[in-house]
Parts: sequence; structure tokens; C-alpha cells
Amino acid sequence: MFEATEVGHKTPKAEYEQRMPELRMELIQAQLAARQSDFAAIALFAGNDKAGCRAMVNRLHEWLDPRGLEASAFGTPTPEELERPRFWRYWRALPARQRLGTFTTAWTMRAAIRRINNEINDDEYERSLQRIRRFEQMLVDDGALLMKFWLHLPKPAMKMLLKKAEKNPDKYWQVTETDHKIYKAYDRSIPIYERAIRITSTGWAPWHLIESTDSHYRDLAVAEKLLESLNQRVDHPEPPPTAVTAAKVEADAHTILDTVDLSHKLELESYEKQLPRWQAKLSRLSRRATEKGVCSVLVFEGWDAAGKGGTIRRLIMPMNAEYYRVVPIAAPTGEELQHHYLWRFWRHLPRRGHLTIFDRSWYGRVLVERVEGFATAEQWQRAYEEINHFEEQLAEHGPILKFWLHIDKDEQMRRFKRREQIPHKRHKITDEDYRNREKWNAYELAVNEMIARTSTSEAPWHLVPANDKRHARVEVIKAYCKAMKKWL
Repeated sequence: MFEATEVGHKTPKAEYEQRMPELRMELIQAQLAARQSDFAAIALFAGNDKAGCRAMVNRLHEWLDPRGLEASAFGTPTPEELERPRFWRYWRALPARQRLGTFTTAWTMRAAIRRINNEINDDEYERSLQRIRRFEQMLVDDGALLMKFWLHLPKPAMKMLLKKAEKNPDKYWQVTETDHKIYKAYDRSIPIYERAIRITSTGWAPWHLIESTDSHYRDLAVAEKLLESLNQRVDHPEPPPTAVTAAKVEADAHTILDTVDLSHKLELESYEKQLPRWQAKLSRLSRRATEKGVCSVLVFEGWDAAGKGGTIRRLIMPMNAEYYRVVPIAAPTGEELQHHYLWRFWRHLPRRGHLTIFDRSWYGRVLVERVEGFATAEQWQRAYEEINHFEEQLAEHGPILKFWLHIDKDEQMRRFKRREQIPHKRHKITDEDYRNREKWNAYELAVNEMIARTSTSEAPWHLVPANDKRHARVEVIKAYCKAMKKWL
């Protein structure tokens, strides 16, 4: 694969100086045009020319308007990063729409380095590359422009570069000890790099292999491909997805929610005995989880007035507030709308030994956004796989439980009326709540498909009968205790 790039490309200095001024002007114009469009641009630099990757990021800051440019470089993961799923560090750094972000030593290169250092075996490397492929497709499906540059140095050129750096370290300050390590592992690393490129070079995000022996050639090649990609995207934006009409839900349609037995009831006397007992168990388990560094994610979804807030309050009551966080999810902010819809949830993931509770969640994409038309059919239909991929990564760090608190339509109306009579709860009732009842059947279909397509062994859905609040609260705490005990 790399033999095709090792042809001795060289650009004379005079030619470089002649072409570069006009190319820089065109790059600035392309960047300004991209800032008027609705996509994020990502330039990913990888390859065995680590010094060249660093130099290219510096070049882009020289050529482009730095006000619309963000640079992210990833070395050995920090302790904070190691406490969360591997892609957490990358999600946090993703640029917003209308901005350009540069990434060096990011996801593909990090996976290759781990394989070269024998931190993972061939099967784990394969799984890492497949996860990268899905991650990149997710970004591109959301509208991002992903440009990937692999800067390759032939072995003789790398050897010569290291010798020059030893003789003149001030001139070749970009060369570090890491470059010496890369050279020592050169022969073993090439097939590992080639495998990464074969698996992650796709039609939606191809790798551009560039010989990096001559810096003038390298700089021009990157600049021209960057310019071409930006202009092509600005001049020919991707057409809007074709709308797909969702199946119509009939009033008597049967869904999985119909199997939930809403007759469950817990009398007050029994409730007052069971709740403290299960809370005590949860307290002990949560302390063990903190000591062992096990993190948890709990998701609460359900009908309006289903009792999510009251259940969460009983759940956190026996736990140390230092180690849990409740994240209430409302309509996305302006900043959140400028990123992939999962971006705002990645930011809240817990560290080891901690718990994050989402009061409503990423499932808004396949529920309210689907039913209310805030997401296109293409967007919410591909979200099921994206969510499963997301939760698969969460489940590697600790239990993830998802609760759907289910009530019937009559019980919801009774609770609405009661809220209107209680001064401190009136703010919870709006015209929107009553309007949503008109789409009850459409929401039932959305919930049915959500459960069918996203209840997995790693992240199962728990359908909780919630017509009786006391029963629902105990059932949720009980389910979490059982999951924690099994994990611990």
C-alpha cells in the first residue's frame, strides 16, 4: 500500500513560493464560505511522520483564520480520560458547525499505537477499527466534512530526518523521542498501519496518503486536497434526505406497552417497609461501587407525569451527593444544536465510581423529535444504531439501566388535574402537555420501536408499571440494586 506513495515526490522551493500565496488566498476564501454553511469540518492527521503532522497543524494556523480553527492533539490518555469510554476525549473536542477542527494522534493512530505496543491483540484491534468506522460514519451522516491525511515517511527518509535532528535540534525541534520509537518499530508497524487504512478508508471518509519526505510537496498536497474538499462541499452541499413516511398508528394498534400490567399496587404499610430496606441496600452497593471505581448510567423516560422526578429523588436519597449527578434534559441549547445530537450527552458521562442519572435522554431523537417532526425520517431511523453503539461503549465501564415509567392515559389526566391544584406543582403543567395527549398513539408506536430496537443485553429496557407511584419507586431501586450486585 505505502509503496505507491514512495516515489520521491519533491517540489522545488521556487515552485512552492510561487504557488503558495494564491493557494493561501483561496484557502481563506474557502474557509469563509464554509463558515456560512451548516457543517463542521474536521482535518485528521495521522501517519508515521509525527513531526510532519505537528508541522501541518502549524501551517494551517498560519494559512487560515485562527478565529474559526480549533486544534486538538491527543497523547497518552490522562487519568480523567481513562475513567471514561475511550471516545469521550474525542467527542468533547469535536468542532461545532461552521468551524474547522484539526486532530492529531487521534482515534485511528491511537488504536494503531496500542496494537504496536501490544496493549491489544489482533481481535481487539479489529474491533477498535470497526468502532472507528462506525464513529466516522456517524459524524458524516450528521453532516460533518471529514478529511483524513496520512503522512508517510519511507524508512530511509525517516532515518535521515532523525540524523539531521541529532545534528541540528534547534532547526528540527518538531522531532521528539517518540519519532525515534516509531523508527525502531518501523517494519512491524507498517502492516498495522495498512490494516487501519484498509478498514477505515471509506467512500464517506477516505484516507489521503501523502508522501512526507519533502515538506514543500507535503504542504502543497495537503493544502490542495483541503481546498478541493472544502470547495466541493460548499459548492455541492449534500441533498436533503428523502423523507420516509412512518407507519400510521391505529387507535387499537397493539404495542409492547400493552403487555405492561398496570394493576400492580403497593400499599402504604408495605411501601414504608420495603423502601427503606432497598434504599439501605443501595447505599451499601453505591459505597462499594465508589471504592471499586464502577460507574453507572441510569436513563429515565416515560409519559408526562409518570413520576420520573419522584422516583429519582427516592433513588438518590441514600447515596452520597458527591458521587452522583442528575442531568435533566430539555430542548437543546444553541450551542448543542451546532453539534451531533449525542455530543451533549457524552459531555455528562460519569467518571469511575460515580453515577449519572439522565431525566430524559438521547432517546428524544426517536421519541419527541420523531413524533413532532424535529428530526427527519432518515435522522431518527439511523439513530437506533447510533444509540446502540453509544450504549455499548458505556456498558464497558459499568451498568447502564434504562427505565420506561408507564402509566395509562386516564391516570395521566388525573395527575394533570391534581398538579393544577397544588401551587408548587402548577408550573409542571402547560398547554404542551395537553396537546401531546392528542398524539398518544403516535408516541406509543415510537416507544414500541425504541424498545424493540435498543433493548440489548448490555443496556436493557425496564418497563415499570407506574400507575401506582409507590410500586414504581421500589421496582426501580430494586432493579438498580440487582444490576449493581451482579456487576460488583
